[in-house]
Amino acid sequence: MKKQLLKSTLAALSLEENSKSILGITRGIERETLRISKEGRLSSNAHPKSIGSALTHKYITTDFSEALLEFITPATDNAERTLNQLRDIQKFTQARLDNEVLWPMSMPCFIKNQDEIALADYGSSNIGKMKTLYREGLKNRYGSMMQAIAGVHFNISFPKSFWLSLQKIKDDSAKSQDFISDGYLGLIRNFKRDLWLLSYLFGASPALCSSFLEGKESKLPFEKLGKGSLYLPFGTALRLGDLGYTNSEQSALKVTYNNLDEYIKGLKKAISTDSELYRNIGTNEDGSLKQLNSNVLQIENEFYSPIRPKRNADSGETPIDALNRGGIEYIEVRALDVNPFSDTGISLQQIYFLDVFLLYCLLNDAPQMNCSEQNISQNNLDKVVNQGRDPNLTLTKGNEEVSIKTWGKDIFDQLALVAKWLDDAHETSHYQQAISELSQSIEDPSKTLSGQYINELKASGKDNGCFALDLANQYHEKLRSHQYVEFSESDLNSESQNSFVKQQEIEHNDKMTFDEFLKDYFKD
Repeated sequence: MKKQLLKSTLAALSLEENSKSILGITRGIERETLRISKEGRLSSNAHPKSIGSALTHKYITTDFSEALLEFITPATDNAERTLNQLRDIQKFTQARLDNEVLWPMSMPCFIKNQDEIALADYGSSNIGKMKTLYREGLKNRYGSMMQAIAGVHFNISFPKSFWLSLQKIKDDSAKSQDFISDGYLGLIRNFKRDLWLLSYLFGASPALCSSFLEGKESKLPFEKLGKGSLYLPFGTALRLGDLGYTNSEQSALKVTYNNLDEYIKGLKKAISTDSELYRNIGTNEDGSLKQLNSNVLQIENEFYSPIRPKRNADSGETPIDALNRGGIEYIEVRALDVNPFSDTGISLQQIYFLDVFLLYCLLNDAPQMNCSEQNISQNNLDKVVNQGRDPNLTLTKGNEEVSIKTWGKDIFDQLALVAKWLDDAHETSHYQQAISELSQSIEDPSKTLSGQYINELKASGKDNGCFALDLANQYHEKLRSHQYVEFSESDLNSESQNSFVKQQEIEHNDKMTFDEFLKDYFKD
């Protein structure tokens, strides 16, 4: 029934008046990576001034720590161009690092103690201080080690022409933006149902340096490798499991995605609900703050969700206010590990797959999803994170237990239909090629990113850290020989210089004390 509905929708979208409506998908990528020494240790150097201001640079900033870089591409409608932009930005950055390279993994390099992880510094402006204090709160709530993990965020927006065609096919009379917001929320619900597949295919963090545990015991069935590495024999994405981006307080949140008002209400409640656990964090000995506030979420960015509805915010506007004002503009996928086999952290094949997968989620029927069903989907993800390549693993689908091969084949059969429609519209074959190649991983788990990584790691006879450092050095040399494609060095130099001018303007224009600024920011 589900496949038949998808077929009929695609048939309508394939009619001449709709066949090109999907042209103009826009994407942006945010790739995180640690700066490390050439010996494989976390950098202790400040964010290099030659790169620009982390507060205001359009393309290069920091995430949690000074050493955790984040590269941001502008939104474009060409996947190859997006990857070339990302590579140009990385080349520019790498050339300005002093004897440092970029870590090619999601799980961090060897870190002796989390005190080595210095908080990101954004300068003396009120907004800069707020960004640093927010990170101080994350440190005090979850520990710095969790915040040393890197990921890739994939942003996507479907063109207005597509939404107009789809709304006409569905004979929906809602306001255009309401239809779009509801469509994106349906995508999110189906994404959550089938999220396990992304972890299975693209999870690339099945191993870690034992220093990450800092002497803590883990209930996971780790096996040792080399002198100081641990891995899960069937694991896929430790970053998405209990060792990664988790928050026990958030597990009690009831944020659902059945309509936009419901989603906003759930997040607002979390931002305004006091947490007894976090209230006990207190203040520093000198009376300075250790977090923005003691609520379940300091701000909405603290909500650890694998996918988020987004809208570009106006100056001074919070993400929630932006959504409330204008509805959903694009989707941010946050469930991707850094791909260690790609110098950019994500491959062109992955982008093509995500186009297909997200459209499959959008075009399929998307029943409402309560918290109980969200918990089932989370349990499926947890299983795949820790045991995804186990041939005997089963997942919960509706009222039955099914194997990854059975469920995965069903999804790929539908993905093939979407891929053909996309290829027909773009007059290419790369979508179908990506789906065909990745479908082989359903039958053969060794072809997944985690399977490839563990096999190569074992074959090398090296520790996880040494193996990853070799990759980092390879990509360093590749970036040195890379010729700029989308940006010029002059373009990026100008942006770096201008970013300091923008930061100084912000600092100069501050008229409130920091306490006054925070009170104004969090006012109802």
